[in-house]
Amino acid sequence: MSDTLDQPLTEQVPKRERRKESRPGELLDAALALFVEKGFSATRVEEVAARAGVSKGTLFLYFQSKEDLFKAVVRENIANQFPGWNEEFHTFEGTSADMLRYALVSWWERIGKTRVSGITKLVISEAQNFPEIARFYEEEVIKPGNALIRGILERGVNSGEFRTIDTEQAVHAVVAPMIFLMMWKHSMGACAASAQIMNPEQFIHMQVDLLLFGMTQHHHP
Repeated sequence: MSDTLDQPLTEQVPKRERRKESRPGELLDAALALFVEKGFSATRVEEVAARAGVSKGTLFLYFQSKEDLFKAVVRENIANQFPGWNEEFHTFEGTSADMLRYALVSWWERIGKTRVSGITKLVISEAQNFPEIARFYEEEVIKPGNALIRGILERGVNSGEFRTIDTEQAVHAVVAPMIFLMMWKHSMGACAASAQIMNPEQFIHMQVDLLLFGMTQHHHP
């Protein structure tokens, strides 16, 4: 038997081939880092290519423009997760209150506390100058995210666990504190002193408690 056939399969594939297969992921990782660090406008494709260790020409083999690169970053890191999230909540067996708490806590663990949440800050900061980016983010992230939260609220209303509410508006009440948390993380939260003032996990649990129980001692009909 030849030496080539004795080698592991991964070693039989030329390094250049393996590198080519990994390039899209390397470019997306580099783009995510730079978009979060510098914003959309200030990030140049040359920088992304350099950080990924390829030429600008190589980058354009995979992504036609910086806008296409940004969209791929959003799909890879956020939008592509919604099918799995929806399936997870479709099979959730706890109460709707438990589901709401789990949704926000798990969101923080998977997205909020990671570098990916910086994309939200980027979109909010630059939406006015790049409306196409804002429209894309709304379709790929905001709408499916709101639909997921609305589904949890409607589940609670339909089961009688939650009182009848305008779920369309209640979604914003649930999401707004999480948007604040992302903005805080990538601004004041990056400072050591501010980071010690607020604990994100405690903040999320307090927000859920406020949503479920309010602030008054006694509830009136």
